[in-house]
Amino acid sequence: MISYALRRLGAGIVLALLVTLITFFLLSGSLESVARERLGSAATPESLKALMTQLGFDRPAIVQYMDWLGSVLTGDFGTSLFTSQPVAPAVAARLGVTLSLVVTALIITVLVSVALGVWAATRGGLADKVSQGLSLIGYVVPGLLIAIVLVAVFAVNLKLLPATGFTPFAQNPGKWAASITIPVIVLVIGGVASMAAQIRGTMIGELRKDYVRTLRTRGVPTRSIVLRHALRNAASPALTVLSLEFIQMLGGALIIENVFALPGFGAYAFNASLQGDIPIIMGITLFSVMLVVTVNLITDVVNGWLNPKARIY
Repeated sequence: MISYALRRLGAGIVLALLVTLITFFLLSGSLESVARERLGSAATPESLKALMTQLGFDRPAIVQYMDWLGSVLTGDFGTSLFTSQPVAPAVAARLGVTLSLVVTALIITVLVSVALGVWAATRGGLADKVSQGLSLIGYVVPGLLIAIVLVAVFAVNLKLLPATGFTPFAQNPGKWAASITIPVIVLVIGGVASMAAQIRGTMIGELRKDYVRTLRTRGVPTRSIVLRHALRNAASPALTVLSLEFIQMLGGALIIENVFALPGFGAYAFNASLQGDIPIIMGITLFSVMLVVTVNLITDVVNGWLNPKARIY
């Protein structure tokens, strides 16, 4: 199991290097524009050349990337080109907002999806149709439309929830919950749509297998068969979907944060992209990839524990 985890970790590190390398090379095509943006209307050919040299933009892109990577390995993520603010603490401060949104949505998605998928697979009939209908609605209705309707109903008309803004959990747990309720609902609806369908399908397949019939003939209670045996075997493919859902939610959160004015990764990345603030963009990219790699690693390890056959890949 340890060698399996180390292999997956090595693959994750290679992925992180590739993503940051590609991102840096894509950004390196706009270095002169970034320098012009920083100088503003006072930019002259001489001052532009001097700033390019000062920032090291006149060096080959691969040299700049290797310098950036070397600094990151020592814990230095650089500073913003426009505010001179260190990247690492600025990104870390916003990471909490994004994670509070995504992790809360992911937990609720798992609970609702498991309940809905197991309910549909074990009851069938009307329960199955209701489950599939809800999944279909989650698939076809755009998240932005759901957000607009929820804001119109709960923020504008009923005034139960804030339409924008964020309150830290440490400051006021109640207001924190209220500030993320609508964004989390938007993320959960999309997540449940795909995950509940996956769990339903896998559970139906498990419940038709021979070992389930054997357990039933031995008088094992249905609840035990479903929760202790079938659900455990169905968890392995569901975990893969869960890791994909995390990635989708992380991407969705970047948009949702801008819509609801939440001070997370999304707004920070959006503003940095408009300015071409390369250190911030690289920092957000690296933190995002590290999050995805960590979640995939945890998923692979749990998958390997549930299904030993997975460890050979």
